[in-house]
Amino acid sequence: MRKTLLAVAVSAAVSLGACSDANDSSTTENKTASTEASKDSSQQAKETNPFYKPSPLLYQAPDFDAIEFKHFEPAFEKGMEEHMAEIEAIANNSAEPTFENTIVAMEKSGAILGRVSSVFYNLSSSNSDEQIRELQGKLAPKLAAHSDNIRLNAKLFARIKSLHDKRDELELDTASERLLEDTYKGFVRAGAELNEDEQQQIRDVNSQLSSLTTEFRNSLMKLTKENVIVVDSKEELAGLSDSQISSLASAAESRDMPGKYAITLTNTTRQSILTDLENRELRQRIWEASSNRGTGNTETDTRPMVAKLTQLRAEKANLLGYDTWGDYVLEENMAGNPEAAQKMLRDLVPAVVSNVESEAEEIRAMIEAEGEQHELKPWDWFYYAEKVREEKYAIDSDEVKKYFEFNRVLEDGVFYAMNQLFGITFEERNDIPVYQDDVVVYEVKDVDGSSLGLFYADYYARDSKRGGAWMSSFRTQSELMNQKPVILNNMNITKAPEGEPTLLSFDEVSTMFHEMGHALHGMFSDVKYPSQAGTSVPRDYVEFPSTFQEDWTLNPKVIANYAKHYETGEQIPDELLQKVLDARNFNQGFDTLEYISAALLDLEYHTVEPGTEISDIEKFEQDALEKNGVAIEAVPPRYRSTYFAHVFAGGYSAGYYAYMWSEVLAADAFKHMGNNGGLSLENGQAFRKEILSKGSSKDPMQQYIDWRGQEPTVEALLERRGLTNPSID
Repeated sequence: MRKTLLAVAVSAAVSLGACSDANDSSTTENKTASTEASKDSSQQAKETNPFYKPSPLLYQAPDFDAIEFKHFEPAFEKGMEEHMAEIEAIANNSAEPTFENTIVAMEKSGAILGRVSSVFYNLSSSNSDEQIRELQGKLAPKLAAHSDNIRLNAKLFARIKSLHDKRDELELDTASERLLEDTYKGFVRAGAELNEDEQQQIRDVNSQLSSLTTEFRNSLMKLTKENVIVVDSKEELAGLSDSQISSLASAAESRDMPGKYAITLTNTTRQSILTDLENRELRQRIWEASSNRGTGNTETDTRPMVAKLTQLRAEKANLLGYDTWGDYVLEENMAGNPEAAQKMLRDLVPAVVSNVESEAEEIRAMIEAEGEQHELKPWDWFYYAEKVREEKYAIDSDEVKKYFEFNRVLEDGVFYAMNQLFGITFEERNDIPVYQDDVVVYEVKDVDGSSLGLFYADYYARDSKRGGAWMSSFRTQSELMNQKPVILNNMNITKAPEGEPTLLSFDEVSTMFHEMGHALHGMFSDVKYPSQAGTSVPRDYVEFPSTFQEDWTLNPKVIANYAKHYETGEQIPDELLQKVLDARNFNQGFDTLEYISAALLDLEYHTVEPGTEISDIEKFEQDALEKNGVAIEAVPPRYRSTYFAHVFAGGYSAGYYAYMWSEVLAADAFKHMGNNGGLSLENGQAFRKEILSKGSSKDPMQQYIDWRGQEPTVEALLERRGLTNPSID
């Protein structure tokens, strides 16, 4: 019987709570007994801690049957201790520095810390609870200090610098040269060349940043619980399907609200449920709850965190010799500097706004046609846009969903496409323990039948999971460490009630293909060094392989294989499919503008000068949108500041533009492949060899040129999005 970590964590939480209650009123004798019991428990955890040695499972996949919450903290403590001992041994090595005894030795260090970190931080996103979040907050400053103790180790840096100074004499291969260069740069960018006082300032800032980022991330999960919209009657839900209503009833039931309906928010400004709801008042309630999250409308207010994070990042950049945080971050990306990223986005604005205005006029006409007199508001856009779409393309989204049943999309769509393109297969492994019952594990087999690695599919939404969709890993590929990849995909698909099919929107289908693109970037990694594996590439390159895979969603051969009616098994009718194809670019003005607005907002935060204090988050946000010509009331940013997880918790600070930058590459790549045979094993293997296998062992643009024969152009992107006449250099 599989034991989930959630059950373990809940059990631990109850136990600790009981101990705490008892201790408040206990005698000295009882306290002593409790202390001794705690020591015994701690000793037992040390003796049996599954993180202290490699997992016995295939490819060292996490043994969730053995992992309990109590194992995490001691494993982190021991992991940091052992890692630091390894680092000190490297730094204090009396032998002359060599690539092997310094750089390679660093690559091999930190095994325990790596094992526990990969599991813990995946669970903190995928299956969290109060205990995990509390420990996360406790660990954040400790791990920040641990990182600083390595990056600011003078003796270690001296060894790295000596190798870097004579790098032309070392006769290293390309991957090793890049590893040495990246290691040296990483230390310099961490502050290794600063004086002692400046390094202490860096340490203080890093500690604060780590704690605040963790607090922001955990606050978003609190906001999900605080901003549930409760509906009293089924009549208020007019427009929703029976399946949707049933899911909302189940959500309310799980929150001890029988007879009611609970609407939870996804972590974007837009909410998909607004498309169907006829009740305008309810639509407004939902949108306002979504848009105002974190502004003090509930207990959790993230505005002070946003202001402080922005200030601290600017301060850190200044200490390291950069004008702004954006300059610091983008130095390592393909864009090179904030100005290049801003120009790319701003050059798109006129064409995008023009498209939005045209779309808005169509929606206003629909409002009038419905006999309504009200202005177009953000909570109206999706409801009436869907009516425009239905009229324009005679397409019924609920009817379309009937052809996108979850299991069929995954197995006959995503897995099938990857088989046709790369020759791989996915074999379910019921013998690998998981952390939650909905998670399914697959062993991925290569075209020759050999095993590539493991793939964990965690697609369903739950309260313990953060919003959005993402890929991560429990283990990364490395020839040096003899490691094969163990990859994880997460989404937030609402699971249908027991006995009913889970039907997907086309956006969800596309996202499933997208995340598989990330997964294969990790799965196909074929590098020597673990720090260069898979998705360890610049932010504005990492979204390229995933966005590229999206377009296979509507490949005629692929869609014919998976788009089948969930009841009859009949293929989606040609007429309906053509409507889906024709409607691909519908509402692209809105989609593009809400993204660009968020990306420009991110860059505005991260190009403020050091010392700037932002006292009013709402005003800063509005000024930023107006400055960039994207302040359109009916089209708010995809993420407002107070719940912008990518930027303030997810590693995309000054980098949210990367999705559009990567899309230029993806659109160009897909068009090129389409012009040269399309969906074929030959094309897939070439893409895998030059792009997906390289990680960061080779310059990203060189990877692209080696595959494509030239740098990308923007024409394919404009065609992909149905946009016209922007001026982009």
